[in-house]
Amino acid sequence: MDESTKQLLQRLVRRIPAQMLRATLDKWGRLTAEQRTCMDFTQPKWTLTEKLLDIFEENGWTMKHLTELEMTYIIDNPNQGMWYALQLMDPEDDAHTVELTQLKEQFKSHLSELVRPVSVKIKKHTDEAIWIRIAWGDNFSRPNHLKPTYVVHHLQTPYVFVMSLTSKQKPLLYQALVLSTRYQAIKDANLSGRKLTAIRDVLMRQYQQVFATRYSSPLAEINLPDSNPNIEREEAEIAANRLQMACEAFGDGTLPQLQTAVYKLETKFRDNTNKTMTEHEAPFRCLVKFASTNLLESFRHCACSGIASTPVTPLLSSILLKGRNHFVITDNGPGLASQTQQSQN
Repeated sequence: MDESTKQLLQRLVRRIPAQMLRATLDKWGRLTAEQRTCMDFTQPKWTLTEKLLDIFEENGWTMKHLTELEMTYIIDNPNQGMWYALQLMDPEDDAHTVELTQLKEQFKSHLSELVRPVSVKIKKHTDEAIWIRIAWGDNFSRPNHLKPTYVVHHLQTPYVFVMSLTSKQKPLLYQALVLSTRYQAIKDANLSGRKLTAIRDVLMRQYQQVFATRYSSPLAEINLPDSNPNIEREEAEIAANRLQMACEAFGDGTLPQLQTAVYKLETKFRDNTNKTMTEHEAPFRCLVKFASTNLLESFRHCACSGIASTPVTPLLSSILLKGRNHFVITDNGPGLASQTQQSQN
């Protein structure tokens, strides 16, 4: 076993929680029954690491086998970093016919032509998602398996999700994706989050849809005793109206767990008493970022409880309607972020 393989194995074992290590190794499926019996998972991780190193040496396993183990863990536990959504554009006539075998061959071939050396491993998950692990190299070094890029793509859809991609690697990956999926272009979808399933559900509309007419008559369902004072009835009506408008904006089901929403303001300075600033050509810019463990649920709760005013502003409800959480607000109105900063290093 070379030093890079040993280093990656040590890092991977440290990364996997102790209570998940046994299940991950079992799902990997490389250990024999005897080798699994020899693994005492009550021991410290450094002891388990040494045991795995010995097993790797005995079996002559290489980096290929280790990357299989890493992919097994990452696929089952995808929330290990920040995911960014991309959208393929302008499909060619045969885009809908691309299959897994064809995608594998084409992607590896195109990426290898663009950068050498590069290590690519592709695996199909049970939910039909295609997982791609890329270890990048350059003319002077071997592929760096300690900093791989992960790509997830569902065949027959225009959506791609990427984790850990540098600005230098971005055009290489984009070109390989476009060519292998039979599309003509790819763009930033202006949607990101730490939960892969959440941003996937937003883009693919895999959540309870928002229908404003669903709560068209909320007060009819409220049965208030005739003896209630008028003030209680008025408060109940206000609360029901807030609930109605919150559900019109976000729906009443389980919401995708997005963590952030970013709004960039670009506006001209307007003050007749300050001509110097008013005539300044460059716009003023500021950035507003909302953050929460479940941002959409927080917005809905704020609207229902009266913390946020209703009806809900389109700037918030557009997160679901447009499937984005990065926006630019200009003097002409809210628009999409043209170039979202993706600090994926």
